[in-house]
Amino acid sequence: METGPFIKLQRIKQGMTQEDLAEGIVSMSYLSKIENQKTEASSEVISLLCTRLGIQRDDDKEVTIKEKCQEWYDLLFETNDRKVITEKYEELESLLKNIHSDNLILFEIHRVRFYLVLGKFDLALEQINKLNEISNTFDNLHQFYWYKFKGNYNSSHSEFAQAMRMYKLSEEKLNQLSMDDEYVADLQYTIAITHSKLRNTLEAIEYANKAIEVFRVKYNFFRCAQCHILLGISHRRISVYDKAVKNFNLALHLAKLSKNNQLIQLTNQNLGSLYSSKGESKEAIKYFTAIIDDEELHLIERLAAITSLLAEQYNIYNFEEAKRMVQYGSELLKQFEKVDEYKTFTYILNTYQYSLNNDYKNFEDILIQEFIPFLKKHKDYVNLVIYAKMLGDHYEKLHIYKEATKYFKLANYAYEQLTIL
Repeated sequence: METGPFIKLQRIKQGMTQEDLAEGIVSMSYLSKIENQKTEASSEVISLLCTRLGIQRDDDKEVTIKEKCQEWYDLLFETNDRKVITEKYEELESLLKNIHSDNLILFEIHRVRFYLVLGKFDLALEQINKLNEISNTFDNLHQFYWYKFKGNYNSSHSEFAQAMRMYKLSEEKLNQLSMDDEYVADLQYTIAITHSKLRNTLEAIEYANKAIEVFRVKYNFFRCAQCHILLGISHRRISVYDKAVKNFNLALHLAKLSKNNQLIQLTNQNLGSLYSSKGESKEAIKYFTAIIDDEELHLIERLAAITSLLAEQYNIYNFEEAKRMVQYGSELLKQFEKVDEYKTFTYILNTYQYSLNNDYKNFEDILIQEFIPFLKKHKDYVNLVIYAKMLGDHYEKLHIYKEATKYFKLANYAYEQLTIL
């Protein structure tokens, strides 16, 4: 890493102002020029600045640091135990502390990914803001990861259009780099996922196929399974059901070979959704049921299966079983303190509860005053189609045709947004 940006990064990390660092050594304006590579300071000045920062150069450690950094980057690339990732991170942080290392900037960029893996989104944003101040000094390799991880942050906040812009900038850097095929395929898969979120189905298929070609050659069954799930979702959306079923079954087979329970259940969720969209409720219920009692899964995955099963039972008029799912989902939510993180599921459970109990006032109130505005705000057009239509059906049964028409139109509008996306 160049000396100027290194000094700037260390100063920012230590919470020092330019005045704090420059005092008694150089002027603030001269320090600014050093940090922004507009001048080349003498070795004596650099030594004094590094001493104040508590930094030294240790070339003997560089090879070790580089190897350990790459080992940690590989852990972040694949799905690995968070404890192991954190232990490696702490070891590296200790090695890099107070050392002027050429590997520091790439390590600092990978911190963004590390915080995202741990779900520490505030720290990820804080790290992005720190690195923004020196991002104009990044080389092509730095920029490749910088744009990719910023895209990951955007994706974690459902800002998929902005994420796509970042991923495309990252992809452009591949022309100036010689990257390992699996790292390229990982970016292609990430772009495919983002296209899927944006409902760009054909583009999602294109990029998923690019990624799977590499993962297949590398015998990476886990990543192949992920690609097959995405291809299955994409083909389901364009009603090519035979290809969707084929891809989901391949994903299920590969997930079992990988012995990855989370991937197995993700495939079951998507198979349930596929059969639901085909109107084959019996098959859909079978796959959703396989998920709901699996305590190894994350809460959000179990709730997704419970609400899917609830909707399926409701649609086939199995109201007693639907009520049981409402109760089950509500009890599951009570186990967790931050219920607001799962607000969509709370709204879904309450909506069905009011409907099943014929509590028309609360049913209308929650949809009109809370849930539908929430879905509009978050541009969740998939759920907006479902629940605007549900409210329209409700008013139609009550022969309140003006209101029914209003919400059927809203459902149609939401559906049009999906087709545009």
